[in-house]
Amino acid sequence: MAENIVILGAGESGCGAALLATAKGFDVFVSDNGAIQDRYKRQLLALAIPFEEGGHSIDRILEATEIIKSPGIPDQLELVQKCVANGIPVISELEFAARYTDAKIIAVTGTNGKTTTTLLTHHILKHCGIKAGLAGNIGHSLAKQVIDDPYDYYVVEVSSFQLDTMFQFRSNIAILLNITKDHLNRYEQDFEKYVKSKFRITQNMTEEDCFIYFADDEVITSEMQRHQLGAARFAISMARHNNPGAFLENEKLHFNIKHPGEDASIEISTEDIALLGPHNMINAMAASLAALLCDVPLHDLVVALGSFKNAAHRLEYLGNIDQVSFVNDSKATNVDAVFYALESYDQPIVWIAGGVDKGNNYQSIRNLVASKVKALICLGTDNAPLLEAFQQVVPKCLEADNMELAVNLAIEESSAGDVVLLSPACASFDLFKNYQQRGDEFRRVIGNKKKVSSDKALLV
Repeated sequence: MAENIVILGAGESGCGAALLATAKGFDVFVSDNGAIQDRYKRQLLALAIPFEEGGHSIDRILEATEIIKSPGIPDQLELVQKCVANGIPVISELEFAARYTDAKIIAVTGTNGKTTTTLLTHHILKHCGIKAGLAGNIGHSLAKQVIDDPYDYYVVEVSSFQLDTMFQFRSNIAILLNITKDHLNRYEQDFEKYVKSKFRITQNMTEEDCFIYFADDEVITSEMQRHQLGAARFAISMARHNNPGAFLENEKLHFNIKHPGEDASIEISTEDIALLGPHNMINAMAASLAALLCDVPLHDLVVALGSFKNAAHRLEYLGNIDQVSFVNDSKATNVDAVFYALESYDQPIVWIAGGVDKGNNYQSIRNLVASKVKALICLGTDNAPLLEAFQQVVPKCLEADNMELAVNLAIEESSAGDVVLLSPACASFDLFKNYQQRGDEFRRVIGNKKKVSSDKALLV
């Protein structure tokens, strides 16, 4: 008798898990408390996979021999707790998918920077002719890809929510970029629980594996002292060190590793890297180190670093109007991400921020804001926390309740050579569905302004 697999949540990960489980001969049932998107519904119907939406049939779910849970569903949910109490294993799609591939897995996590690092690592491997898939929290189902399993490597972005239900998953190369306070509502406001969740990326690693970590992060280095890590360690840092890994010095990335065909030490100029900002040099070191550990040729690595284009909503340059640059960093939904964004520019900044405050402590960026920001546009329904934090250090603070007004105010406050930066530090749910919609709306408004500016230029 086939095992009975129940999948909670029918988004990208849930639908992918359903397709893989069906391909492997399991009895599968998909349950989603909300509405299932048409594209996923079509995939389930095509294989006659039974599903429900708009609620959960609890008795049917409790008949499962194993449950695959969407990362968006909290472990604290009563239904999930009931499944655990009944002795039913609850795992993530990544945990399930990893059972069915022999490919090497490069897993990337961290509070900030993991998407950029994942995309960059994948870009480098593909450019260097390595058959590499892209999966995980970035929005591509690993389970769906391993049905045919066409790749030698998978580069997987892994969130803490996914890590919480991963037990046998093994990273061949694990990258841990940073750990700062975020998502604590899922961890009972206990930062230590969040830290331990992030460190699950190292579980099951052996001496054949490689752990790349940001050595300047005191939370990471402190937690490492409590762990018995089987993997070889590679430290990345913004300061010179002699340990295996990489560091930044004199506008060059230096790599302390032995590499086939390279007798001299490996150095890459920051001028050869498409990404901007100190934080992106951390991401570039991590991705490059992972690629070098996969024996990619140095010349090809350098070319790939120069040709990379980051994902939308992550310091995405939208062009300029009247010599003012516009940058979409809508994915910056916490204070640390905003710190990295502000650090990336030497020009005066008109900063658009705001949304649903997640209990942010703005003290850590107050001095940076004071030195960089000439005007703050607060975009939200409750701007009090931002105004309280910054109106004493920013020359002008204004409020807007829609993107059009926010951009108009930003243009009024900017001069030639300035940067208008959308980097909200907050969730988007007061005015927008998600950070993507917020960034798309910013891009749309800027696009319209550019067109008007161009039309005026033609009339002159």
